[in-house]
Amino acid sequence: MSVITVNDGEAVFDCAEGDTLLRAGLRAGLALPYECGVGACGCCRCEVTAGEVANLWPEAPGLSDRDRRKGRVLACQSRPTGDVHLKLRLPPQPEPAIRPVRHHATLVASRQITHDIREFVLRTDAPAVFRPGQYALLALPGLDRERAYSMANLPNGAGEWHFRIRKVAGGGASTTLFERLAVGASVGLDGPYGLAHLRTDSPRDIVCIAGGSGLAPMLSVARGVAADPALAGRRVDFFYGGRTPSDLCGEADLAALPGFGETIRYHAAVSDPDAAARDGWRGPVGPVHQLAEAVLGERLTEAEFYLAGPPPMVEAVQQLLQVTHRLPPERIHFDRFF
Repeated sequence: MSVITVNDGEAVFDCAEGDTLLRAGLRAGLALPYECGVGACGCCRCEVTAGEVANLWPEAPGLSDRDRRKGRVLACQSRPTGDVHLKLRLPPQPEPAIRPVRHHATLVASRQITHDIREFVLRTDAPAVFRPGQYALLALPGLDRERAYSMANLPNGAGEWHFRIRKVAGGGASTTLFERLAVGASVGLDGPYGLAHLRTDSPRDIVCIAGGSGLAPMLSVARGVAADPALAGRRVDFFYGGRTPSDLCGEADLAALPGFGETIRYHAAVSDPDAAARDGWRGPVGPVHQLAEAVLGERLTEAEFYLAGPPPMVEAVQQLLQVTHRLPPERIHFDRFF
């Protein structure tokens, strides 16, 4: 056990053997800055002013060359080798609503959603406790680093965690999941994490914009709205973008929710015009953020937004919302996995 001291005593917490600085801080109830939790976004950059850490991913894209020259590390990729003093900026927010917990999980089912997206159902002995829109870190057999995947379902006492995962060519994690992991296999599951969860205290209508496996957290958010009596009657516009018609999915899931077609509406766009013509797609063609702008019209500036998908899509939506329409960032929720 190591003792971690932040900003000369502003916060102090214990870090168990094998844990990272970030996860240990979150488990202790400290609101450390982060988004992706896997070394990509760089939000958890910090300086080690005393003591030493082991760097789990020296080439992590979340650190620039300038960061490395200045001796900065990523809290999510650093394990202390003893007591450590850190320097970082603590955000002015309360402790995490749900502290992350490590679980042993079993793969109990899987089913194909599209040609390259499959749903994997994991079960833990303890209840599945998270907020709609959050993610967990999966430790898969044979891989040296955990991977972040968002839940598509809702918290439940049965301990079920549903993940919609896209197969990536050459991807170690998705190859393991799709080709090597059989029902009954054991997986490490650590969570929940993520700040882009459903805000039940907002009075605004809700817009979900997704692409690829970003479908999972957006489904969880939409399901969370439908299941919460306090949000009864709240409108949800759900936008999904795919390159080809065969990439589109999610409508059948939403159709199972009360209010579908009335308070919950699904909108899809195909970005590749050649594929749209070849496959006989008669719906909107173009980037999904353009579809959202056209459908929402004046309502766009009054909504609460949740985003998940490929980085170019998220960046385009940000540009639309914050630059073109000047929405305040506190009404736009997403976790960076760049």
